[in-house]
Amino acid sequence: MFYENVSGEPDMVGLHDVVSRTFRDDRNLLRFLPLLLVSLVYRAGVSLRNFLYDTGVFHAHKMTCAVISVGNIMVGGTGKTPTVIMLADMLKGHGYRPAILSRGYGGKRKGRGRADVVSDGRDVLMGPDKAGDEPVLIARSVPGVPVIVARDRSCAGRLAVERFDVDVLILDDGFQHRRLARDIDIVLLDGRRPFGNGFMLPRGGMREPPNALRRADVVIMTSTGEMDDLSSEGIPPVPVFKGRRRSLDLLKGRSKDTYPLAYLTGKRVCAFSGIARPESFRSILEPLCGEIVSFIPFPDHHVYTIGDVEDVRKACRDSGAQAMVTTEKDGIKLTRFPDFFQDVCMLRIEMEIIPLGREFEEYMTTRLKR
Repeated sequence: MFYENVSGEPDMVGLHDVVSRTFRDDRNLLRFLPLLLVSLVYRAGVSLRNFLYDTGVFHAHKMTCAVISVGNIMVGGTGKTPTVIMLADMLKGHGYRPAILSRGYGGKRKGRGRADVVSDGRDVLMGPDKAGDEPVLIARSVPGVPVIVARDRSCAGRLAVERFDVDVLILDDGFQHRRLARDIDIVLLDGRRPFGNGFMLPRGGMREPPNALRRADVVIMTSTGEMDDLSSEGIPPVPVFKGRRRSLDLLKGRSKDTYPLAYLTGKRVCAFSGIARPESFRSILEPLCGEIVSFIPFPDHHVYTIGDVEDVRKACRDSGAQAMVTTEKDGIKLTRFPDFFQDVCMLRIEMEIIPLGREFEEYMTTRLKR
């Protein structure tokens, strides 16, 4: 974690800088040589695994219903969770019975070989400590849609079909989960830096090399700002749509009171988040408030402690902030600090396909009918 002062300058370099900068002309190039060597080994392993699936040596499990994967080739930050929510709502609107399958990253469940029901479509049955933050957020955002977590998504899929009689499975972050065959692969890319610094993990943020996009059926270029200057270099000849993360409103702590975005107008804000790319949250928040006087990024899927809560409160006091704001995903994990949680505003966002939202729906429903 690193703090930023009022001017916005980081006090120390965080891990995100290592995996996002190129450093090709930097005197510290040798400092990152070990990471580069490991990333080359990682790339070779990923390429071999894909080759074995592509040639049929490894087999993907087929389900008895349609399967849609929402994923990416970068580590986090492209808007998968709001896209999964958008897709589930869209399918419900067209009369489908979807279920959402997630790995449940960060959850501490018993029995890794089994599937657990986070939501049966009526009630949320698990908390973020067991299920992970994203499955719980999804479950609360799409009532009527079962949400199931398992390391093996084929196991989760069988449970969904047998118990809930669903006709479409949506894989949250499923592009690399090739053990389960899918009918539509949706890949999200950051519209401005689709391939990051060009390196694989851990030297860069890429999970797979760009040629993995040959498996994609649809690409969504996402952004938090203007959509007219997005890069399309290296994108295969598949349908490409533009997706924008749009702010909806604010939720206030335990009371779940809803405030319009205008609530932040002119206010000095202390913001914090534990997501893959905190700067994306900042870019969404900045136009809504008067000034972000303190910004505290935590690691992705961070489990908050009482020390973290005290640090945020202190930053808020010292900077003279008039409001504390975080993401809805972070808010899921703050409920165990009720006094603090009551004072925090959670910014809710959604993914919207622009300007071809209707065309995207028609494409998806036409593919499913096949």
